[in-house]
Amino acid sequence: MARYSSEEAEREAARIAAVLMAASARTAPKTRGEDSIKTLILDGDDIGKLAQGMENKAGIMPAHSASILKRNAADVRKSSHVLLIGASGHPKRPEVPLDCGACGFGSCEGLSKAPRRTKDFTGPNCVFQAMDLGIALASAAKMASELNIDNRMMYSIGVAAKAMNLLDSDVIVGIPLAVMGKSPYFDRSDRYVEPKKPS
Repeated sequence: MARYSSEEAEREAARIAAVLMAASARTAPKTRGEDSIKTLILDGDDIGKLAQGMENKAGIMPAHSASILKRNAADVRKSSHVLLIGASGHPKRPEVPLDCGACGFGSCEGLSKAPRRTKDFTGPNCVFQAMDLGIALASAAKMASELNIDNRMMYSIGVAAKAMNLLDSDVIVGIPLAVMGKSPYFDRSDRYVEPKKPS
């Protein structure tokens, strides 16, 4: 007979959730019938390395952004797994272009020929790729919610993952996962506001 401690069971639940979330991102609807979504699941030592990468990135960002990365890095250290979801920014099906102009260029060809620049992410980006990323993220988060796994979409994780070359994508967002009595991503002490004393 096997016995599993609560810690073992909770960690396994988060791992299974991460796998099912990656599947949800893959099967989420994709615009124009093309899929550039990529996923990667991190656990073990890679969690600490990611958190360190977030802190390193914070060291070269403006103070208001740096504080967010440092706070979120502390949350990541409490996580058992992190799911990265990324997408390409290139125009979809340029052989039959929509030329919608949402990217800021007059045509898909214009976007294709535009210089690619990387800051936190690489751009410019096709709006349909961005929509796909949003749908994939929402599908993954919905799966975590259905499984009652603590999670939160974090831009700050994606910034570090991009700098660390963890996923070959132009834009990346991370979703940390935990199974705790209180969500480390929303039940944060820094959100507490001291009540005003009656005058």
